[in-house]
Formats: sequence, structure tokens, C-alpha cells
Amino acid sequence: MAALGFACAAVAAPDPTAPILVTGTVPDESTKAGLLARLREVYGQQRVVDQLSVGSVATPANWGDYVQRLIGPNLKLVSGGQLKVDGNNVSLRGEVASEAQRQQIASDIAANLNPTYVVNNGLRVAATQQGVLDAALANRIIEFESGKATLTESGRSILDQMAVALQKLKGVRVEVIGHTDNAGSRAGNLSLSQARADAVKDYVVRRGIQADLISVSGEGPDRPVADNRTPEGRARNRRIEFRVIQ
Repeated sequence: MAALGFACAAVAAPDPTAPILVTGTVPDESTKAGLLARLREVYGQQRVVDQLSVGSVATPANWGDYVQRLIGPNLKLVSGGQLKVDGNNVSLRGEVASEAQRQQIASDIAANLNPTYVVNNGLRVAATQQGVLDAALANRIIEFESGKATLTESGRSILDQMAVALQKLKGVRVEVIGHTDNAGSRAGNLSLSQARADAVKDYVVRRGIQADLISVSGEGPDRPVADNRTPEGRARNRRIEFRVIQ
């Protein structure tokens, strides 16, 4: 069966200058010319490195046309990627920035093939700096004593894990943002949210994080993520946010 593979040499993020190496065997010069033309249309003339050969190989009906349909602009979102088409078996590997991108690219590929093709989606979501912090916090609430900036035992336990995550970022600056519900005065909530953000910074600094890498702010009740009319919503709004500073 005919086989085609091509890979992008980018390893950290989609690189507009990284070479696209094209290898494999195709049945005729016309198929080769069509595939190379499509790759150069998507990636640019200078990036495509042709190592395709022409040989006596069998192909499914309209194989070259189907492969050309796979080569779309969304593939440029893939880092360190490789697309391999072996007969009617398609496999895609590499990293993308989000789960939404991973699903969209897989959906685009499936939509451009007939049911005889089998697609193996080996794309992974890259671990971004913000993603490291989000995964460590895992949607949990860092708790304080009611109306105070004193961390509870549960809050300290979560911050022990956040300090480990912050160490992994190695020199990246992070903002700690305090939020409250809307009970009480706005001025009082702004002051409380700032004090709680300060308390979080003090705690992680004691756990070995450089103080100059952590900035703090208190936004009080101004950025709710849930309905303040319910106890559950107010609990969700009383939170600490960690944001990587770009």
C-alpha cells in the first residue's frame, strides 16, 4: 500500500520557519506533484523538504485526493507533529494548545475522509505554564477563616501543592488575585481580598518561592464566577486565582 508521512520539526510551539519533511512512497508523479503543491500552499514554498519517492504501490480509490484534503491550515497548530497515511490508515501525533484544538483537528480529518479510512488521533494537549497552575489548583477553593485573612488547615494544604507547582515554572512571574462574594461593603471586601492575596504570597514565599516573582491584587466582589444569591455561589466567589503574567 502507498504510504506518506510528513513531520514538522517544531518542538515547543508552532514555528512558521520549521522545515516540513515529507517522506514515503506514492504511486505516480502526478500524485507526488499534487501532494507537494498542497503542502507548499499550506506551509509555504521554502519550508517543504521533499523526500518522496515514486514506486509500484497499490492505493485505495482516489487516495491522492483524500490525502490532499487532510492537509489543511489547522495542522499548523500542531507542534512537533507527524501525519502518517498508510493506505487507508491515518495517524496524527504531536501537541496542541488545548483540548478544543485537539478535537477540532480530529473532526476536520474525519470529515474529509470516507468511512473506509481509520483515524488514530494521537494528539496531546501541551502542558502550558498556566495549565500547570490550573491543574494544581484543580478548581479547589483556598479557604480562610470567616471574614479574616487567616488560612485554614485545608487552605494551607492546597498552598503546599501550589508551591510545588510554582517551583516547576522556574522564574515565571505569577499574580495572586483575591476575590470575595458581595456580602458587606465593597470597600471592606476589596480590603479583605487584598489581605488574603497577601497572605497567600507570604505563605508560598515561606515555602521557597521568590517573593519578586509573585505580585498580588484584591478585586473584592467585582469579578464573580457564580450567582451571589445562593450560598454555593457565594462560596465559589470567595476564591484565590493564580495567573501567569505574560
